[in-house]
Amino acid sequence: MLITHDTECALSILVELLNTAPEACGSEQLPDVAALSAFVVRQEISEIDSLGPADLAAVHELRARLGEVFSAGSVERAAELVNTLVAEAGTTPRLTNHDHHGWHIHYFAPHAAIGRHLAAELGMALAFIVMAGELERLRRCEAPSCARVFVDLSRNRSRRYCDSRTCGNRLHVAAYRARQRSAEAEAGAEAGPAAGAVSAAGR
Repeated sequence: MLITHDTECALSILVELLNTAPEACGSEQLPDVAALSAFVVRQEISEIDSLGPADLAAVHELRARLGEVFSAGSVERAAELVNTLVAEAGTTPRLTNHDHHGWHIHYFAPHAAIGRHLAAELGMALAFIVMAGELERLRRCEAPSCARVFVDLSRNRSRRYCDSRTCGNRLHVAAYRARQRSAEAEAGAEAGPAAGAVSAAGR
């Protein structure tokens, strides 16, 4: 799947935002305005002015609505959710080349409130995914104890875990140990009758 660099960046912010939710990681990762400000800096979200409690509430609401797209169940439902988000955000596409990033498109109004900013930017990134017929790339981690989301950008759509170094490795190690226990149990079962036969022959 071919996507632009700025769309890929938007999808990265989308995943990071959704994974701040309590249901994804066990506790709220955006509990206050300070945490939201740190998130903005960490994700290098541009054109954000001062933040307040209303912005925090707006981001929490947006996060829940964006999460619904990952659980949409059909392309039609996903399209409906994305269309509503983008329409409410009031997208205003414009070319910009700020911070040496080269020319790219911003979909939010200049210095828009962060809720509208993210709704426009992340909504449009989701729109491109839906338009490309790639909704199945929006996934939840398959590890039993993990509820994090990710966007599978692999060529063959083969990614199963949010992070192969943690969830993936943990599942692989667990499967390996299960195979080892099974092999040891089978070896023990085969050795049991043989040992009994030797013992009987000795009598």
